[in-house]
Amino acid sequence: MTEELLKRVRDFTAAELIGKDGHFDSLPEQPTVETARLHAAGLANWWVPESYGGAGLSLQDSVDVVSELSYGDAGFAFGAFLPILGSLMLQHFADEELARPALETLATDGDQIAVLGSEEEAGSELVRTATTFHPEGDRLVLTGEKYFSTNTDTAHLLLVLARSSDDDFAVIAVPRDTPGVEIVKRWDLLGVRSTGAYRVRLNGCTVPATNRLHGNGLRTLEASLNASRILIAACAVGISRRIRDLSMEYAASKTLRGAPLTKNAVFAGKLGQMEMLIDVMRHQCRAAAAEFDGLLAATDSSGTGLYRIGTLRSALAAKLYCGQAGWDVASTGSELFGGLGYTQDHPIGKLVRDMRYVAIVEGGQDIMRDLLYARYVLPARKRR
Repeated sequence: MTEELLKRVRDFTAAELIGKDGHFDSLPEQPTVETARLHAAGLANWWVPESYGGAGLSLQDSVDVVSELSYGDAGFAFGAFLPILGSLMLQHFADEELARPALETLATDGDQIAVLGSEEEAGSELVRTATTFHPEGDRLVLTGEKYFSTNTDTAHLLLVLARSSDDDFAVIAVPRDTPGVEIVKRWDLLGVRSTGAYRVRLNGCTVPATNRLHGNGLRTLEASLNASRILIAACAVGISRRIRDLSMEYAASKTLRGAPLTKNAVFAGKLGQMEMLIDVMRHQCRAAAAEFDGLLAATDSSGTGLYRIGTLRSALAAKLYCGQAGWDVASTGSELFGGLGYTQDHPIGKLVRDMRYVAIVEGGQDIMRDLLYARYVLPARKRR
């Protein structure tokens, strides 16, 4: 990634995101005006390959893009990068006739793709997915309800995880305007409120059978989740950097025992600890992203290599560590502001709520621990 592109992201963040905490925390309509401005700036969906008209940025460089956007608003960043999950699935597991127009639309129109996996009963146990599909001639019919899905109402394409009566799991592409797609509600989230998270009902949605992606749907989703989990972790880097800088601004005008807070040894120690955590979080995210980039580069056009990857240890570790370390930074930052840090009158309160999402979305911390244990700690013969 050129420094010029990262500078453009920083300039966008400074002009469009910084100083709008109240706006982004008010559950703004989707898509936000800032979403359109990100596309106008030539920065939307920056990872789409050049062969589809995009900038083709690597996942490793995307870590720093997400950190910069999250510095301004983590909810905006989350909504901006999450289509990478669907675009990877299309690029590697869909027929070109399905993938190309969808990916080109991401590049040319700044559009979005939503992935519908989570359900109320199944939770993180996607093997319990209750949404069903069945064939009718050369078409597939989907019925079910998805609990949490980001960008659904504004996406042009939905990728839905469903199962057949004989437990055949599939990811099926459903255009947003397909009859039977119903937005049940938009969730009133505690944090990252500028993103759109929805409950969605599928009432007998019918699509061509060619809209089914190749391979087992659970495996397809699992392999692609590595990218979005790494970028979710990168949100913690941006939020932590903002907390650090706000703490320094506050300390410059706050006195303790007649001296600026910046001269206080306890404050210095806390900010030094923050800086260490920020540095380690960023390097863990970039290392995990570099590993995933390498695996993508070695994957053939059929997507076989990516299909075999499964869940990367480095991606799990990045999300788990950044969820924990980021929360340490947020908690410390809140305490540094005293009573002000527990009010709605200062951005720190919003940043604390935004940070909590890092440890929850796309698998909570206990899920990450269980996956690390089951995939990488148990002896190979006992792994699942």
